[in-house]
Amino acid sequence: MISTVKARTAGSARTAGKALLRILALLAAIAALMLLFERRLIYFPQRALDLTPRALALASEELALRTEDGVALHGWFLPVKGSRLTLLVCHGNGGNVSHRLDRALSAQAQLGTDVLLFDYRGYGRSQGSPDEEGTYRDARAAWRWLLAKGLPPGRIVIFGESLGSAVALQLALDSEGARALVLESPFASIPEMARALYPLLPVWPLVRTRYDNLAKVGRLHLPLLVLHGDRDDIVPFAQGRRVFEAAPQPKRFYAIPGASHNDTYLVGGEAYWRVLREFLRDTAPEPSAP
Repeated sequence: MISTVKARTAGSARTAGKALLRILALLAAIAALMLLFERRLIYFPQRALDLTPRALALASEELALRTEDGVALHGWFLPVKGSRLTLLVCHGNGGNVSHRLDRALSAQAQLGTDVLLFDYRGYGRSQGSPDEEGTYRDARAAWRWLLAKGLPPGRIVIFGESLGSAVALQLALDSEGARALVLESPFASIPEMARALYPLLPVWPLVRTRYDNLAKVGRLHLPLLVLHGDRDDIVPFAQGRRVFEAAPQPKRFYAIPGASHNDTYLVGGEAYWRVLREFLRDTAPEPSAP
């Protein structure tokens, strides 16, 4: 009888061990696929433009940018009469510039600023395919275009949303003399995002794409505003706080009540724009005419 029980116990243990090995093998296979298709899990470009400035009766200048490695990029410069500041916008990881026109229109109306929108390589009408270093080069091309247009750096406010927060932060570190930096829904790093989104898959130490905001923000020498929806369903709110806390002064943090990841300025409403106006007034005063 005892030997029968022992045999059954040993058989159950072997079955459980095999099941565990199968689960581990499945998780390893999933992790390997995630690493193989890493970029496809980070970038979600759309080629077709769903909207143009003309459709919104927006004055615009179409941009043909050229990066330092020879990639042709597309974008729009959207001027406002009487503007003394320009928002250089580094957008998130999905869609293209056409999906940021409504926000640009609101920024013009609420802040009275010009807006420069550009697409990363592989997005919209821009050539190539996106990668981390490439997006940094793309932002630098947009910055150079503004300088070539004759804008003093002190008139430029760098704005980055979501993935664009990392691009905007790197641009702020690469360039000199920008007026201020605004980061909306910033994350600590791509490995930290992988750990937050896939807690059961230990792939985060192997992720090659870094976008390490947390490691870089301490080197910032610009006034900083961090905006983050307190119900963000993609980038954990705590990561935005960590980025803010690691940054030097002067800085300001605004938690957008009730906002998730993609509706910040819509849910935030007047309070959202008031915070931006106050930031531009207090830490980014209008410079004298060149």
